[in-house]
Amino acid sequence: MIRRRHAIAAVALGALPAPALAQAWPSRPIRMIVPWPPAGTTDILARQIAPPLAAALGQSVVVENRGGASGAIGTVEALRAAPDGHTICLSISTLITAALLTRQPYDPVKDVTPILHLADVPNILVVTNTLPVRSVPELIAYGKANPGKLAFGSPGIGSSVHISGEVFKLATGIDMTHVPYRGGGPAIADLIAGQIPMMFGNASSTLPHVRNGSVRPLAVTSAQRLPFVPDLPTMAEAAIPGFEVVEWYAFFGPAGMPPEVVARLNREIMGIVGTPEGRARLLDMGAIVTGGTPAEFAAFLRAEHEKISRVVREAKIPME
Repeated sequence: MIRRRHAIAAVALGALPAPALAQAWPSRPIRMIVPWPPAGTTDILARQIAPPLAAALGQSVVVENRGGASGAIGTVEALRAAPDGHTICLSISTLITAALLTRQPYDPVKDVTPILHLADVPNILVVTNTLPVRSVPELIAYGKANPGKLAFGSPGIGSSVHISGEVFKLATGIDMTHVPYRGGGPAIADLIAGQIPMMFGNASSTLPHVRNGSVRPLAVTSAQRLPFVPDLPTMAEAAIPGFEVVEWYAFFGPAGMPPEVVARLNREIMGIVGTPEGRARLLDMGAIVTGGTPAEFAAFLRAEHEKISRVVREAKIPME
C-alpha cells in the first residue's frame, strides 16, 4: 500500500506542468548580490530594479554589496549559493576577465546559470586636449610615428576599458603602455591633466567630461553609434573593422537553477527595464538595454569567453 501511494503521488506530480512545480518559488526573500561597493553603476541599477521585482514576485528583494577582487568575491559567494533561485547576482563583464586574469575557484561558463543580458555600456576613446590628433586614423599615425610614447589608462586590469586598449594595440601594432589605476575616477583625472594621453573611458563616467570639453572624443567601441553622442563614429567606422568591446551588465546565478525560475526572472526583469521609461532611465546612465532569452545570454557568454581568452593570450596579459 505504501509503494502504491508513492507511485500514485509520483504519477500525479509528473502530470503537473512545470509552472505548477515552481509555485513554491519564491518562498523567502531574494538575495541580489552586487559584487561591487555601493554607489557604482551596478549598485544603482540593482537598487532601481529590486523594488519593482519584489512587487512582481511577492517577496522582498535584498541588495547585498560584496565588493572586492574585481568583483570576484561577490561572484564566488553567489555561485556557491543553493541553486534554488533565492540568490542571484548582478555583475559585469569582469565575471569572465576576473576568472581569466586571477586565480578564482569558478568557471565563468560552466558554473553559471545565465538569466538575463541586461545592458551594454560602451567605451569612448578619448584623448587629452593637448594631443595633436582629432581622429582615430590620426591617433594611429601618431602612435606609429612615436613608438612607446602613447600610454592608455584604465580603472584596473581586466576591465572592459583595459581590454579595449589591448584590442586596439593588437589591431594597430602600436607600441603602447597600459597604466592601471585604482578606479576610473583617478584615470580620467590624470587624462584631463595630461598625465596620460588617452584611454577608452566607460561611457557612463566619461560622457560628462566629453560634454564639458575637458577631453576630446574620437570614437565609440560599440558596433553601432550611440544615441547620446550620435556624431561620434564607431571604431569600426573610423579605422578598425570588427572592433567591438563593451562592458556588459547581466543577471546570473549558480549552476543548476530550475529553468522555470530562470524564465520567470528573465521575464519579470525585462518587464521592468524593457519599457520606454526603463530604457530611457538606463540610457541616461550611458547604458543600452539588450535583453533576450537565457539561452541567448548563454550563447553570448560562451562567445565572450572565447573572444576575451584570445585577447588575453595574444596580448600576453599575465595572470595575477
